Amino acid sequence: MSEFLDLHGRTSKVLRALADAAMRRHGLHVGQNHLLAVLWERDGTTPGEVAAALNVTTPTVVKMADRMTATGLLTRRRDDRDNRLVRLWLTDAGRALQKPVEAERRLIEERVTADLTKAERESLLNALAKVHRSAKELLSEPFDYDDSSTT
Repeated sequence: MSEFLDLHGRTSKVLRALADAAMRRHGLHVGQNHLLAVLWERDGTTPGEVAAALNVTTPTVVKMADRMTATGLLTRRRDDRDNRLVRLWLTDAGRALQKPVEAERRLIEERVTADLTKAERESLLNALAKVHRSAKELLSEPFDYDDSSTT
């Protein structure tokens, strides 16, 4: 396996486990903080818009929204202009989680990067942003496993 893909994969899993444990302390399940983050930026977003922002499927967002509605973190309402659309809206409880969730995520970030210098952190963020952009572009392209440039 590629050294980069292996290290990135292992690191992503550990970071995800740390973040998920932190979110559970706030009563959130896996990924719900990401849905909340979209709504903190753009309350009243449709499930399809949330899915596009998170690079997941709309049914994944709908299932997550079902759970979050049941726990009182958001509500669903029909769009005022287009009755076919449903929009997701934060409740007071959903809004109240923003500061503690963001603080918890900042703390995790500070702790896992504590051994890095400021320059190393900036370089890491710049490099990851470039990798993310390239990977996202590749998702939209057909991938040819028989391409001779990979051998």
